[in-house]
Amino acid sequence: MMGCDMRRAVPLAVAVLALTVSPAPAKSFKELFGDNKYADAADQSFVESLDYQQGAIELPAAQTKLTLPAGFYFLSTKDAVRVLVEAWKNPPSAGNGTLGMIFPADVTPIDGAAWGAQITFESDGYVSDEDAAAINYDDLLSDMKASTVESSKQRVEQGFAPIELIGWASPPYYDSAAHKLHWAKELKFGTEDAHTLNYNVRVLGRHGVLNINFIAGMNQVDQIKAAIPAVMTMAELEYGARYADYVPGTDKLAAYGIAGLISGVVLKKVGLLGLALVFLQKFWFLGIAAVAGVFTVVRRLVTRQPPQA
Repeated sequence: MMGCDMRRAVPLAVAVLALTVSPAPAKSFKELFGDNKYADAADQSFVESLDYQQGAIELPAAQTKLTLPAGFYFLSTKDAVRVLVEAWKNPPSAGNGTLGMIFPADVTPIDGAAWGAQITFESDGYVSDEDAAAINYDDLLSDMKASTVESSKQRVEQGFAPIELIGWASPPYYDSAAHKLHWAKELKFGTEDAHTLNYNVRVLGRHGVLNINFIAGMNQVDQIKAAIPAVMTMAELEYGARYADYVPGTDKLAAYGIAGLISGVVLKKVGLLGLALVFLQKFWFLGIAAVAGVFTVVRRLVTRQPPQA
C-alpha cells in the first residue's frame, strides 16, 4: 500500500513543481533603484514589495531557462500578476497563464515610461517552420487586414469600438537556426489618436511555443526594437524540449505553421473576437467580451492607464 501511495505521490510532486517558477536571487528596490522615492506612500510600498530578479531563472512549466543581463529584471508569477491587476488595473483573469514578466532595469512597473513583456506558454505542439521561407509578408499583412475588418464589423455589431490593423510596426523576422521569431503590429482602437503596439517574440519548441508579448504604446516602439536582440537571447529551452528534439509521428504537431502563428489563427479558438491583441490571454478576452466596457478594459491593459473616475 505504501509503495502504491509513493508512486502516486511522485507524479503529483512533479506536477506541483511544473506549476512553479524557480526563484533567482532577488534584489531589493533599493539595490536596483537606490534612494528613489514616490510621493504616494502606497506606490512606494508597492515597488518596495516586489522581488527584482536577474541572472539565471528557471521556468519549469515551459521547460525554459531565462538569463537576464543587468539591463533587465524579471518578476515572478506572483509579482507579475500583482502588476497587471493591482498596478495596471486589469481584471484578475488578465494574469492567467502568466509565468512572469520582463522589464527594463531603469524603470519600475508603475513608472509612466515602463513597458513590460508578459511570458506565457502555448502547448499546442511542435510548430513546423517548413512554410517560413516561402511566406510573402506583404500578402500575409493584406490577409490579416481583411480579417481584422471582418472582425471589427462583428465588434461594432456587438457594441464595441472598431479595431484597425494599420500595418507592421516591425516586419516578421524568423531565425531559422535558433527557431525564434519576432514581429510587431500597429493597431488602432476606435477613434483613439494614440495607436497600440503589439510586439511579439516566439521561441519554438518540441511541445509548444514560448510567448514573450510586450505591453507598450506605439511611442515606445524604438525602445522595444532596441531591446529585441537581448530578449531574443534570454530564453533557451531545456534539453529534451528543444525544437530539434521533436520526434515525428510521436510528438504532437501543431495545426498551424509560422504564417498561422503570425496571423493569429491560434486565437480563432476563442470565437468572434479571435483577432484581438495577441498578448491578451485568449480565454480572458473571450470571458470579458460578453461584458459591457470591454474596450476600456483592453485599453487599460495595453496603455497601463488606471480607470478614470
